[in-house]
Amino acid sequence: MRPRLPSLIAAISLLTFGIAAPTPSSAGTGASGGVVVRGDPLTGSGAVGRTALTAEELQEGDSSGPVPDQAFAVPAEAAKPTHTFEGRLSLLGESSGGGFAERRDWDNRAGEADSPIKHLPEISVEFVQSGSHLIPRVQGLAYTGDPNWNLIVGPGRAWRENGDDGWSRAAFPFSIVVRNHNCTHNGSMTFLYTSSEVSRVRYQITQETCLRLQFDMWGQLEADYRPSRVPGAHGLKAAHAAEVASRLPSKPFAQLAVDHPGVDPSAFTATLTPEHLTAYGVLYRGVHYAGDCRTRYGTYAFCENMRLPSYSTAKTAFAAIAQMRLAQKYGMGAAGQLLKDHVPELAHAAGDWSDVTLEHAVDQATGNFDSAAFMGDEDTTMNDFLNVESYQGKVNAALRYPRRAAPGTQWVYHTSDTFLATRAMNNYLRKRAGGSSDVFRMVADEVYKPIKLSAGTRAQTLRTDNSPNGSPVGGYGLFWNADDLAKVAKLMNDDAGRAGGAQLLHPGLLAQAMQRDPANRGLPMASIPLLYNNGTLASTFTPEAFPLYRCTFRVPFMSGYGGITVAMMPNGVTFYYVGDNNEWYWDPAVHAAHVIAPHCP
Repeated sequence: MRPRLPSLIAAISLLTFGIAAPTPSSAGTGASGGVVVRGDPLTGSGAVGRTALTAEELQEGDSSGPVPDQAFAVPAEAAKPTHTFEGRLSLLGESSGGGFAERRDWDNRAGEADSPIKHLPEISVEFVQSGSHLIPRVQGLAYTGDPNWNLIVGPGRAWRENGDDGWSRAAFPFSIVVRNHNCTHNGSMTFLYTSSEVSRVRYQITQETCLRLQFDMWGQLEADYRPSRVPGAHGLKAAHAAEVASRLPSKPFAQLAVDHPGVDPSAFTATLTPEHLTAYGVLYRGVHYAGDCRTRYGTYAFCENMRLPSYSTAKTAFAAIAQMRLAQKYGMGAAGQLLKDHVPELAHAAGDWSDVTLEHAVDQATGNFDSAAFMGDEDTTMNDFLNVESYQGKVNAALRYPRRAAPGTQWVYHTSDTFLATRAMNNYLRKRAGGSSDVFRMVADEVYKPIKLSAGTRAQTLRTDNSPNGSPVGGYGLFWNADDLAKVAKLMNDDAGRAGGAQLLHPGLLAQAMQRDPANRGLPMASIPLLYNNGTLASTFTPEAFPLYRCTFRVPFMSGYGGITVAMMPNGVTFYYVGDNNEWYWDPAVHAAHVIAPHCP
């Protein structure tokens, strides 16, 4: 057995940032009163034929490159863990350890051979264990203070293998997120442990949703384990059990062909490049047909907890939903609020904001812009807004545009307008509900929690100033998993904004967003045949263009940078994919969904 290194860890970890331990809503309990998570107990014999990440490799070895990602997964013959892990795990030597292999770097972010972007940020995480489930105390985006990377740590697993010399084994998913951006790079970590010590920690990153920066990163680092009682441990366990139990019923994607004869599942993704496809699936009648979650080294070990960036799908799933929630709480007057009454900086803008309402900004129709061409400003001058981190810098960049049209008459895509709308909603909420109110927390508590989104999604969003106390960006910056994504689509498309017997979203605004109000279809999007209404896009399908249909119908959808689509079809089918290769053509998925249920009644 190798000697243990002395602790080099400061008493206060960077990852103490985050939310308090969640309050349990429901959970199973065993005979002893302990929380039981679905899937426990493990019933394997422990006879695992392991060839990668063996006990000897984790105790004494090193890493020369990535291994198959399934080496981090719970094997079929995994047995119940012998030990209980509770306390703080801290990695050592992150700034210098590990390897890096560039796959794509359009902006030369990686730079020189010794660039710090090629290494992990400092990582120190508190965990509790519930049966075979390893639960981090802080989930969701954590602001580390690192100049390059923020961090997300998700729930993992613990188990026993006969070949591990009496130690227990654990693994968990993690993501590093480009600071001030939504680029998300997914990986896994694993280690052996007893009641008082841990082996070295092996990690690798082999997958991302990030158009401009793609790489593999790997390493094996010394680690420090400080066993201790974690505050709120029982609540964490109960909340995790409830989260796992409340996931949508799920089936493999290929099961579509069995449940709905005549459907060709491959048609849904026929236009997408497999190696750039992070996740995909179909939701129909409450069943989530989930595709595989691919990496460059096989299937990801933690598909259910893989963090997916929203990019501009947040314009719908956060900003538009926030407007609908405010209107449901306080009346339609909330959507008609003038931005200037809630964002004082507008008084010093280059353009005219005197008559711009919240709904105008959510609709990308403020009338203040440089170019009316499709994505004209977004692809050029908007970089100043996207790349600056401070609140004041973002406000200054958002207010540079002159008045070109009357509000509500001209669609021009501006992520900065969604930011201003989000800021206005935040300040409006504070006037109505109290000075400490936060519009993201409102959405997380009053919409995401009732529809049972994961703790990692509800915990945090991207904010200005690289701070948990910054202003929510609004137009991008959510980090969700596939189950979360499907549940948001279900709320909007299937459930008419209702959950748990309560109307969460204003039905009129939602009907407009979902193209169910013939009197309000929204605005046309420049030179392309799309509509935009209440933060939601829509594509029109006509019999003239597609003879297989006998009616004209519209498909509302969310869209995100790099190649992300959530198409919520009028027949009740939702198709989503998360990719990073600028692939946007998904008409064949609409046609395939027509086989499941006709779009025209």
